[in-house]
Amino acid sequence: MSELVEIVDSLENKVSKLLHKMELLHQLNAKLKQELELQKEENKIQQQALSEWEEKYDSLKMANTMLGSNTSKTEAKLKINTLIRELDVCIAKLAD
Repeated sequence: MSELVEIVDSLENKVSKLLHKMELLHQLNAKLKQELELQKEENKIQQQALSEWEEKYDSLKMANTMLGSNTSKTEAKLKINTLIRELDVCIAKLAD
C-alpha cells in the first residue's frame, strides 16, 4: 500500500510542477506578445518616418532638377509627365 501512496505523491508532485511550468509559460507568452506589439508599433513609426524622408528626398531632387541641373532634366520631365497623368486620372474620376 505504501508503494501506491508513493506513486500518487510522485504523480501529484509532477502534476504540480507541470502546472507551475505551464503558468510560467503563459506569463512568458503574454510578455512576448506585449513586446511583439511594441515592436510592431515601433516598426510602423519607423516606416512612416522613412516614407516622409523619401518624400522629402524626392522633393529636394525635383527642386534641384528645376533649378537647372543638367544631369537630371530627363528625370524631371518624366516626373512631371507622371504627375500630369496622375492629375488626369483624378480629373477623370471626379468627372464620373
